[in-house]
Amino acid sequence: MQKQNARPGVAARREALRGHLAMLVFVLVISGSFTFGGIIAPLVDPAALNAVRFVVATTLMGAVITATGGWRARRPEALWRFVILGGLLGGYFVLMFELLRLTDPVSAGAVFTLTPLISAGFGYVLLRQISSPLVLSSLVLAGAGAIWVIFRGDIDAILRFDVGPGEMLFFIGCTCHAAYTPLVPKLNRGEPVILFTFGTLAGGTLLVGAYGWSAIFSTDWAGLPPVVYAGITYLAVFATAGIFFLVQFAAMRLPSGKVMAYVYLLPALVIIQEGLLGHGWAAPRVLPGIAAIIVALLILLRRDAPADGL
Repeated sequence: MQKQNARPGVAARREALRGHLAMLVFVLVISGSFTFGGIIAPLVDPAALNAVRFVVATTLMGAVITATGGWRARRPEALWRFVILGGLLGGYFVLMFELLRLTDPVSAGAVFTLTPLISAGFGYVLLRQISSPLVLSSLVLAGAGAIWVIFRGDIDAILRFDVGPGEMLFFIGCTCHAAYTPLVPKLNRGEPVILFTFGTLAGGTLLVGAYGWSAIFSTDWAGLPPVVYAGITYLAVFATAGIFFLVQFAAMRLPSGKVMAYVYLLPALVIIQEGLLGHGWAAPRVLPGIAAIIVALLILLRRDAPADGL
């Protein structure tokens, strides 16, 4: 009896480890999307750009399913689920590029680090996932670090709550992303991850395409520089199809708060990428905020009370 009970525990830990590895890849990919996005955001309308990336990503995922014979699996039901999930991430992507037209990628990455705290709240409401006091404290610590970076270490700006319109817009987008994470296990009905990902991408294509319809046809696609097409390729293949798959894979194995904990690495990764690309290094006064975020990540990734999950 004890051996039988031990096996599920070992299997659960193995699956949780796979979820952690998926999110590590996720944060590496998405950090590149902020840098790439900062380069191409001023060159093309956000709605048109994201409509195209969704079409490419959906087509790619459909081709992968066809090549692997994945259509033989049980077909998804209740298609409204994919419209909701695709709409949430579609809204996040469009608002992200609106922000990148108004501010820098480091601020965008910092705003995004607020999503784990929001996601933990949605996780409790939707799934009754309860985080331990230590984990909740780390979420608050990371949120404080993110606010420090967003306001560039300016205490007067924090006291005045002098936040730009881009950051406010992107906060709404991040709320959409935070709701998406616990909704994946809530709405999944046993479909394979790859089919569930395809359905989500198709739902996002439908809604973002409808929203950006006029922008798509008014864009001079032939006149865009090559960097835009390089950015679209990266965003569609890695930062859309890839992260949809990775988040859904991890969300079926980890609590919502821990799935999103990896975004705490974003500001540091974006700062490094921006510096290496010659776009300038962040001011030293934002480093305490980065340090707080990293400490929070280390707390969240340690094995804690059972209520928090692995």
